[in-house]
Amino acid sequence: MAERSQTAPEAGNDMGNDEAIGGNVSKYIVLPTGYCGQPKKGHLIFDACFESGNLGRVDQVSEFEYDLFIRPDTCNPRFRVWFNFTVENVKESQRVIFNIVNFSKTKSLYRDGMAPMVKSTSRPKWQRLPPKNVYYYRCPDHRKNYVMSFAFCFDREEDIYQFAYCYPYTYTRFQHYLDSLQKRNMDYFFREQLGQSVGSSGRSRRPLLILPSSLDCSIFTWQKEDITVPTAAWDCLFMYLSPHYITNSLSAG
Repeated sequence: MAERSQTAPEAGNDMGNDEAIGGNVSKYIVLPTGYCGQPKKGHLIFDACFESGNLGRVDQVSEFEYDLFIRPDTCNPRFRVWFNFTVENVKESQRVIFNIVNFSKTKSLYRDGMAPMVKSTSRPKWQRLPPKNVYYYRCPDHRKNYVMSFAFCFDREEDIYQFAYCYPYTYTRFQHYLDSLQKRNMDYFFREQLGQSVGSSGRSRRPLLILPSSLDCSIFTWQKEDITVPTAAWDCLFMYLSPHYITNSLSAG
């Protein structure tokens, strides 16, 4: 059986029951059935209690296989796509299969060659898993939900590994970017607080940005480390209102 932290959700009898998913797992230790004692190397520890993290539940299927449940969106429990979690206490050359078992989308780029992202303590740049190790399919064992399975081999015992649906772009990172624009004191850029997210802390403010309709928005292309957020992709991050009223639609995680 698995040892759960106090904040981890209790598993229900129905393996596909999303009502059994509460908050994110926090330092959730998976122990083999019947095992007593301190965790050993290879007894994986899952965590998603960080900004943009999402992993609501972990069920061990076998020695090498784990079913992972996405925590539903706060205001839309039927929407389950994003995942982002860490795994530690691994053993060198340990092979695993992770099944994300409760996707809500029937269509996914995972069916067309996209692969999840991974990085680790010693390799901090995000990389995609080999597509040949990723499978997206409808699974009868989980109420015919779509499941994304991927195989992975841990190679460094001291590393903490992080897996994500795609490149994370956090609320904090977005705020730092807006701060950098505001410090430039540009005549055509104004920032005000439009409101706050429901049920979130004060840090989850929703900014209102006001730009002239004649402004060339290409100046806001941003590149940092190995991630570029071009102007063409801003419609994924913002909601545009004429003439150029922009409110961010990012979740604080």
